[in-house]
Amino acid sequence: MGSSPVKGSLKQESIETKQPKAPTYTAVEVSASGQLRLVQRRVAEPGPGQVRIRVEACGICHTDAHTVNGTYPGLTLPRVPGHEVIGRIDALGPGQSRWKIGQRVGVGLIAGEDGVCEPCRRGDTVNCQNPVVAGVTVDGGYAEIMIAEARGIASIPDELSSAEAAPLLCAGVTTYNALRNAGLHGGDLVAVQGIGGLGHLGVQFARQMGFRTVAIGRGPDKEKLAKDLGAHLYIDAAVEDAAAVLQRMGGARAILATGTSGEVMGRLVPGLAARGKLIVVGAPGDAIQLTATPLIFGGRSVYGSLTGTPIESEDTLAFSVLENIRPMIETAPLDQAADAYARMMQGKARFRMVLITKNGAMQSG
Repeated sequence: MGSSPVKGSLKQESIETKQPKAPTYTAVEVSASGQLRLVQRRVAEPGPGQVRIRVEACGICHTDAHTVNGTYPGLTLPRVPGHEVIGRIDALGPGQSRWKIGQRVGVGLIAGEDGVCEPCRRGDTVNCQNPVVAGVTVDGGYAEIMIAEARGIASIPDELSSAEAAPLLCAGVTTYNALRNAGLHGGDLVAVQGIGGLGHLGVQFARQMGFRTVAIGRGPDKEKLAKDLGAHLYIDAAVEDAAAVLQRMGGARAILATGTSGEVMGRLVPGLAARGKLIVVGAPGDAIQLTATPLIFGGRSVYGSLTGTPIESEDTLAFSVLENIRPMIETAPLDQAADAYARMMQGKARFRMVLITKNGAMQSG
């Protein structure tokens, strides 16, 4: 999928030569289902409760497909995708005092909440019924400029580059929160199914949290990577029954399911210890098929875990700095967003694609 030529305000500027040139920025927008194009947009001022961010890096996530393909409920086009956004504040909306010009911040998937729905009133803002969703309900980070809700941004530690920090705002906080909120204890047997964009971070977090970490993948070529990431044991599910291996080890207290096959996830439930949990963070296209027996006998459970709040993103970043956890990334310039997105969707990226804008290139240079 190639990028089409820049369109829009550049042509208008050449006609209206007597008018002062309005500042513009480059963005990549979904103009129609499946179509990413490079455009110029006029720079806007942030409103009350907002900040304007000069984007340095933005990760590409599989969830972006719902925007690119136009399948997210209520989505209106054109829309700029991207919810793993790192940049520096260059303008503050009225009444903003907590954040400072030049401060490096990030925006994740849930970029604001309504504050009045029942989940919000109970403090569960991640499950807001009317959330601000970066790249879906508002324009995201495949751009040089982004307007963000101040309540939805996180501070970025100096120890992380913008490219490194970007995936931690989605894949990072998702796996980190899933593990730390699962009621586990140091030394517990924890398995991570899938060694991809989510799983390669899940293995690192599990090991550094003090769990006996098992990585489950397919093929012998993944074993060295799994061990390098911190796994104590690798199970090749192509030749072994992963659930049976886990049961021989005493059963897993938790299995973090990050893969793309619901059928495979369902087959792992018998590998759980009594009261064990299958935590689903990957979003397979097929159904997760379960039988009742291992759920009833042993009190096992299956549940999902979504991303996190801005402060939880900051927790993730701080823990990553403390334990030297980093995503494995490939970078591409913003004008190659369509090709980078296609590489991610085809499963060729190892393991996260990150777009770098000219702002990010200047910072790294």
